[in-house]
Amino acid sequence: MTHEIHIYTDGAAKGNPGPGGYGVVMELVGTPYQKEFYEGFRHTTNNRMELLAVIVGLEKIKKPNTTVLVTSDSKYVVDAVEKRWVFQWEKKGYAGKKNPDLWMRFLKIYRKHKVDFKWVKGHNSHPQNERCDALAVMASQQEKLSVDAFYEKEDEKLF
Repeated sequence: MTHEIHIYTDGAAKGNPGPGGYGVVMELVGTPYQKEFYEGFRHTTNNRMELLAVIVGLEKIKKPNTTVLVTSDSKYVVDAVEKRWVFQWEKKGYAGKKNPDLWMRFLKIYRKHKVDFKWVKGHNSHPQNERCDALAVMASQQEKLSVDAFYEKEDEKLF
């Protein structure tokens, strides 16, 4: 499949859970056009940020049925989709699974495009992955951090 857009993603959380952020680099294939996105959260997990990065990238695409290659260093995200686990989780109402809010949001946008995934080893000199990592870490260290309301609400149930 020829891809129209490449999306590179990464997530970070210090403390896991703790302050976290995501970074996204999007490239329009065959052109020098590139965009970056990032956001930090005051209390979240690395897996939530990895998944949110993919979601945000896909949500930025304006044209439906776009062919997309998502490159991520998250086995959690890539395996869940490529091994089709997330579709089984959906059928079972995400029973016992973490991050159901994000997986539901992911599937909604995922189904609007033609998406392939590629896993890359993190911190392995892949330029776009390194850039996403830098964006995610920077986002997590900002003074004003967003609230990951679903996670913080779920986290309260543990006490």
